[in-house]
Amino acid sequence: MSLNDTINAMSGDPEQLELTYQAALKAGQAAAFREAIDAGRAAAPDNMLYAAWHYRLLHAAERVKESFTAWGWAIPLALLNGLALWYLSDDERFRLPLARPGGAWTDYSFIPLVFLVAAPVSAAFVITYLAAAGRRRWIMATLVSALLVAAAVYVVTFYPQLGTRPYQEQYITLMAMHLPLLAWAGVGAFLISSHNVVRDAANRFAFLIKSLEVFVMGGLAVIAGGIFVGITAGLFEAIGVTLPQTVVRLLVAGGGGLVPVIAAAVIYNPKVKPIDQEFEEGISRLLALLARALLPLSILVLLVYLSFIPFNFFGPFENRDVLIVFNAMLFAVIALMVAATPTRPGQLSSRAALWLRRGIIALAALAALVSIYALAAILYRTAIDRLTPNRLAFIGWNVINIGLLLLVLFRRLRAGEQWPAGLYRAFAMGTVVYAVWTLALILILPWLFGINQQRIETLPPAVQEAIYSYPDPILLKCTQSPHIYLLDDGEKRWIETIPTFTERGYVWGDVRFISCDDLRSIPDGEPIPPDAGPPPQP
Repeated sequence: MSLNDTINAMSGDPEQLELTYQAALKAGQAAAFREAIDAGRAAAPDNMLYAAWHYRLLHAAERVKESFTAWGWAIPLALLNGLALWYLSDDERFRLPLARPGGAWTDYSFIPLVFLVAAPVSAAFVITYLAAAGRRRWIMATLVSALLVAAAVYVVTFYPQLGTRPYQEQYITLMAMHLPLLAWAGVGAFLISSHNVVRDAANRFAFLIKSLEVFVMGGLAVIAGGIFVGITAGLFEAIGVTLPQTVVRLLVAGGGGLVPVIAAAVIYNPKVKPIDQEFEEGISRLLALLARALLPLSILVLLVYLSFIPFNFFGPFENRDVLIVFNAMLFAVIALMVAATPTRPGQLSSRAALWLRRGIIALAALAALVSIYALAAILYRTAIDRLTPNRLAFIGWNVINIGLLLLVLFRRLRAGEQWPAGLYRAFAMGTVVYAVWTLALILILPWLFGINQQRIETLPPAVQEAIYSYPDPILLKCTQSPHIYLLDDGEKRWIETIPTFTERGYVWGDVRFISCDDLRSIPDGEPIPPDAGPPPQP
């Protein structure tokens, strides 16, 4: 007999229900007992025994919530993280200059180094706190933290491999977004593995909900800290005192370093599994209510937008900024659906659950349509121009998110009354794919879009400058010659005719002018097409 059936059979016997509760505690099934009580209360709202047990368990959860934060670990680790980020925020000491072909460096620092390493370093301190305040799995904590820091070191070490300035900038920008995503996945992997619930979709979904709560808590802390820093700077400015740069960095980077550890310590109880966390009070409840309130508004916005697409169909095909908005919308929709989904049965009445299910189905369907439209625009822009690190990354994310939305629709439509469990499995699968694609982008982009540095070193300085300044294809010409050449792996490939030039998708704006002497010094490669005959010299 299942725990639900056992509790239903004892719904009128307080003594037997107490014995069942004590047995559930010993067996580590406290969360299952609470879910069964909530389900029984939803089915029989007039049963006073169910109501009494609901509030008893709620009060017990509050007592646990008040005592789980290990401040003796949280405060020192938060301070250490703040000091680490303050130290790494020194631009004079830790710069991230772009690399020119041939191993030279520019004086131009695209973004501060701390923007790349902040998330992995902070995640390492968060994992250390969770291990210290939780189950003390130090080997796993050390391994995951080391892998996250190694990923940041990999990015900093190999970004020059991309060679060209636009691709280096794209890769660094992408990594500033993907390293935090990998850090989040690392924290989740540590928590899930620590409680031996790797295959449990409900626990992975519960981690997603708690992640959103930590982000909300962190955002509130950042807003409060920003107000404090602004008022502090304003007070000193009023008396004619300009704060030293070191102090400003301590307030901004150092203060920001406190936030991840403190937010995780306040929100998450490391002693229990993700599914056993508190979800019905505080930020959890507020987040769910806001997400469910925004659900119909989001559906309305997407409906209005879809109705306007025929009047400006080629907007995203011609404007990359529109595509950026589309991708931001897609991630926001996924987060909204996660936050709106109930974490336990019995949280909503049957009528409210029915309308919530319909709303999520509608939102997923509309978002999938807009996402397919956006994916078509990215593929079109890639076909008429070139594949770049940015385009590859967002093509992958669009495909993954469209697949996740379709999986959500499939799970919702066929699951019936058990639709939350089907959705847990869909999102749990999505988290794994997210982590895999993130890691793949970190590792492969420097080599997929890299250049042969040794071959480039032998080319004239003007050609090296062209390689550094422009992405492929690099087309070269000198003013005294009519011939155009494609620079390919350190060789110049003669393009026989203008029709051949246009058929390959090249445009005149891609042609770079250099001296004829420099152009002649580049080794000849295979002409285009290969049967064009011996290539003429400029």
